[in-house]
Amino acid sequence: MSASDSRKTTSGVSRGSAHDAEHPSDVAAQLCPLGLLLSAHRHVVWCNPAFAALFGYSVADLTGRSLEPLYPSAADFERIGGRGLQDLTSRGSYDDERLMRLRDGGLRWFRVHGRALDLADPFRLASWVFEALPAGADVAKLTPRQRDVLADIKRGLSAKQSAEELGVSPRTVEKLRAQLRQRYGVHNVTSLVGRITGLPD
Repeated sequence: MSASDSRKTTSGVSRGSAHDAEHPSDVAAQLCPLGLLLSAHRHVVWCNPAFAALFGYSVADLTGRSLEPLYPSAADFERIGGRGLQDLTSRGSYDDERLMRLRDGGLRWFRVHGRALDLADPFRLASWVFEALPAGADVAKLTPRQRDVLADIKRGLSAKQSAEELGVSPRTVEKLRAQLRQRYGVHNVTSLVGRITGLPD
């Protein structure tokens, strides 16, 4: 075996590459298959290639930009941000499953986990992990309010809890739930969640 062969890994990448000069944590972040994000006041400070690729962007496209374009609407940006702020302030962490907007205009479900550096000012600096969930039924044609109710269903909220969060009546939420069940041809919430996430009923 030659000296050059001994410096190669099983994948054929030379151990004498530029990665040798990088800290292991930097290499891990770059290679992580999950989307990693560091945000300041809801702007992108840093993200790994996987995060950018999940949304159809390059890292350079997103660095320094507001996160608002990655949400289905400005209202979603404010509402989800307010919900996250409450949890980050009270316990320093937040997680949910939500719809996010891709560069091509499509919508996709993500599982999101976040932690704040300072509970007194959570959005000053926060770290996030984004995991793309299996694609199921197309949700792009739903109304904003239908998407809100659908997201709350995935979070496990009751109709009453969803109504309180959305600022509407429980009857309105029940009506929207019925519309969603009819649209996707299911008879209960469990089947509805399975249909939109691509999982078997």
